Parts: sequence; structure tokens; C-alpha cells
Amino acid sequence: MTSMTHDGPQITGGVDTHGLTHHAAVIDPIGRHLADREFPATIRGYRDLLDWMRTHGTLVAVGVEGTGAYGAELARVLTAAGVTVADVDRPDRKTRRMKGKSDPIDAYAAATAVLSGRATGIPKSRDGVVEAVRVLRIARRSAVKARTQAMNQIRGLLEQHWPGPRNLFCSLVSDIALNFLTDYPTPQAAARLGEARMAAFCKRHAYRGGKPASALLARLRSAPVAPVSLPTPVLTALITAQVQLLRSLQATITQLETTIKKCLARHPRAVLLARLPGVGTINLAQLLAEVGPILDRVESAEQAAAECGAAPVTKASGKAHGVYFRWAANTRARKAVTAFAHNSRMQSPWAAALYANARARGKHNPHATRIVARAWLRVIWACWHNATPYDPDNHPATQRLKAS
Repeated sequence: MTSMTHDGPQITGGVDTHGLTHHAAVIDPIGRHLADREFPATIRGYRDLLDWMRTHGTLVAVGVEGTGAYGAELARVLTAAGVTVADVDRPDRKTRRMKGKSDPIDAYAAATAVLSGRATGIPKSRDGVVEAVRVLRIARRSAVKARTQAMNQIRGLLEQHWPGPRNLFCSLVSDIALNFLTDYPTPQAAARLGEARMAAFCKRHAYRGGKPASALLARLRSAPVAPVSLPTPVLTALITAQVQLLRSLQATITQLETTIKKCLARHPRAVLLARLPGVGTINLAQLLAEVGPILDRVESAEQAAAECGAAPVTKASGKAHGVYFRWAANTRARKAVTAFAHNSRMQSPWAAALYANARARGKHNPHATRIVARAWLRVIWACWHNATPYDPDNHPATQRLKAS
């Protein structure tokens, strides 16, 4: 069993994680590179990594750079051995002493981020429900990205060879649009499509877009003619393949969202934030998975705002004084809280007023959104630590705004 106390100078570790291997580096108290080495991403490999680091001195902390669940098991092994683990989210390459991009450089940058205090990310050691929500949300984000790419591919294919259905419906990923491309994948297949057949198609697939069949048919026929024509079997095969891909990705996203919703129902603190204005299932999952662990370990709402990147940073030197955007922050938490702030101003008069006041003072949209996010973090902090679910009827600022 690995000993938890070691003699020698204090050292800091950094790890760049991947699916099959992790690259580790150690630095001394002034940031000098001591050594780096690659280890397999296995339990035995994690223990060897820890033992190797401790051969260089007394291990103070380890910064882990990586996404998804790659670094989660490593963090659990390190934490169980009594090592402080920090989540380094995109180390600042501007302060690196090495130039370029490689695994050893990323591991070194993760270590220097911990040493300099820039590793403000949430710890990677989480309870099972939070980790499940986080991993599911990352999987959904990847599926949404793949769906967007597939939609762009089919849009480009239609623009070149079958422009008619491109803007026929509200979205190419909608069921009605995919059904139309399934039934009419080529101009030849739609050549005999008349108003009666279009009306029958809309009825058969429960079209709810509000456009009459005559308007849809006119929109289809007014589309430009494709500059390049492909043989009908080839175009049919291409469109059919893209439609099947989009259907599969949409089904995956729906299944992941259903699973996320079930996991949220098991989260003990989901009820605290469930009634926040504008928060949906996915945004609630973001807040619980990314912001929740920060709220658990910081000492104030202002510290949470700083770690979430919702509070600016003040720089002063001599007569120069300025307030600037905070780069050293957990970007996933920042995205979660600013997404909620944006959604909230659509449904909360209080949030809308905060945003409008910020814009009136000359703030651009991202800055005004962060101002709203910082204000909401104070509310979320109170709900989180008082174990009180958010209720707009008990929100004093909202009530004062209604009374005015």
C-alpha cells in the first residue's frame, strides 16, 4: 500500500488525460520542470503514476486536465491516497515556459496552473449521481454537435442537388422534414407531387406548421434548380443515409435527455433549483453538475461567482486601475450559469430589469449576462446553503419590482 508521507522537497504534479494513456509531469516549488512520463489509463497505471511522482519529493497537489470521465478514476485514486486534486480546465498557454502543444507540455501546464493558483476548477471527485449527470450531459452535448454536423451535411447536399426541401419546413431535423425526404428524396420522386398529395402527406404525418398544402407546394416549386444533377439512385442513397443518421442522432439525444431527467429526480438538491425561471432539464443538469460542487466547497456567493467567471477581476498598478474579464475560471461552470442567466431574463422581470440596466450603462450582451449571472448566484447560494427551494413569491427583489 502506498505511503501517504514522503520526505524531500515539495513538488506539484500535472496530468494530461486520454482514453488509453495519461501523461504526467512534476515541477518543483518555483515551477521548474523535473520529469514527465506516460502511464496506462488503468488502476495499476494510476498507482504507478502516484508512486513515480512521490519519488521526486513530497507531493502537494495534482492538476488534472481532461474532459469527460477520463480523469475521474485517476482523481479517485489520488484522492483516496490523500492527494489534493484540482480540475485544470484548459491551462493558460500564455504563461507556459514551453512552447507548442503536446502531452508533456499539457501535463506541465496543468502542474503550473496548480502552483500559480489558476486551477480554480471543481474537484474531480464527485458523488455518483452528480458524476452520472455530468457524464450524460457531456454525451448529450457530443450528440447535439454530431447532429448539427449531420444537418449541415444534408443541407449542403440539398443545396447542390435538390434545393426544394431545404427551406420547406422550419428545420431539417424536424420529423416532418425527415419524413418528406424519406418519401421524396429526389426531384424525380417529387415530380408528380400535387396539392392533393401534399395535403395527404401533411395529414399522414400530422403536420402542425400551419402552412396550407398549396403554400408548401409553391415554396417547393419556387426553389432554384440544382446546378449539378446526380443519378437518381446515387442521390436517393445519399439522402436516405443522411436521414437515417439524423434520426439515429435525434433518438440518441432524446434517450439521453430522458435518462438525465431520471437522474435529476434522484439528485437530493435538484428540487432547490427546479423552479428557477427559465431553467430547463439540461440547464438544471449543468448547474447541478458544474456549479453545485463549487457551491459545496467555497465560503461565499462572491467566491462562487469568481470561480464561475461571473465576477470581474480588478487590476491596479500605480495610478493605473481597471476592471477586466476574468479568464481564470471554470469555463464549464461559466457556460452553465450564463446560459441560465440568459434564459432567466426571458421569464423573470427582475432578471430582465438587471439586464436592461446593464445594457443602458453601455455593457455589451456578454458582460450584461454575466452581471445577471452574478446576481443569480447570490440567490442560488442562499437556496443551496439554506436548503430552501427557490420560490419567486419569496424572492424579495422580485416582489419589490412587482410592487413598484
